[in-house]
Amino acid sequence: MNNSRERNKNSFDLSVNITSDENRTLRLKNPLITASGTCGNGKELADFYDINKLGAFITKGITVKPQKGNQTPRIAETASGIINSIGLENPGVEEFIAEVLPEAEEYELPVFANISGYSEEDFFFLADKLKNCSELSGIEINLSCPNIKGGGMVFGTEAEKVFQITQKVREIYSGYIIVKLTPNITDITETALAAEKAGADAVAMINTLSAMKIDINQQKPLLANKFGGLSGPAVKPVAVKMVYQSFEKLNIPIIGLGGITSGEDVIEFMLAGASAVGIGTINMIDPEAGLRILREIKDYLARQDIKELSSIIGAAH
Repeated sequence: MNNSRERNKNSFDLSVNITSDENRTLRLKNPLITASGTCGNGKELADFYDINKLGAFITKGITVKPQKGNQTPRIAETASGIINSIGLENPGVEEFIAEVLPEAEEYELPVFANISGYSEEDFFFLADKLKNCSELSGIEINLSCPNIKGGGMVFGTEAEKVFQITQKVREIYSGYIIVKLTPNITDITETALAAEKAGADAVAMINTLSAMKIDINQQKPLLANKFGGLSGPAVKPVAVKMVYQSFEKLNIPIIGLGGITSGEDVIEFMLAGASAVGIGTINMIDPEAGLRILREIKDYLARQDIKELSSIIGAAH
């Protein structure tokens, strides 16, 4: 009986279609995508299991020039989450193309590069540098970065700015574009609609919530940078709500992320309207979480007698 049950689980279709334009089709064998910054550029997770078993991989964020990141301490534990202030530590786009992409070419799953900038021109420069990189299936625009030229305000808090950056990147980059949105805004559907109107193929939500922690013994902020981004299970209800709201207004796929630790979490995001999901903080706690989550998704489908995972997308509406 157990063998029969396993055969039935293997018969489930976990694939998802995150295509919004017939010229840029993208179908994943399952909905699990690594959230940028939580597992390096692939080889870190590859020490634990074959990452080709996931749906797609998003690299750690890259910038125009190398970045050392913020001073330590830059990670703080909280109840049901962590606050990080890493500061976009990365080798810069030139080394990324020379050293990281050749390794990515060996993967058998779609690979996306997360691009981050401190000015609008940074995003355009990065898009231009990566537009001919055949190793990539697309790029993810991280609009949760501080606009240094604009006084430090995050790009993604203004719908008009999201539209302008996305539209210009679309003019430069013909491949698949994901726009990663900040939740630190009154109405995320406004920025999501702006990204769609400007030519994004999908939106990813949510990035971290702005937060801080104070060391009561030292009587000062625990993080050297004072503030950071809260991730982990604590933010999941916020993320699910934002995915749910956006699904009712968008015509492009949503990649939901924020606090996913189990197969049931994935199902909840998909019922809310996510076509795929990002797993992030859990990778830092349990590097093999991806495989466990896939098993738990199959368990859910078996219990509910559902053959195609994609059939539940948006079913909670």
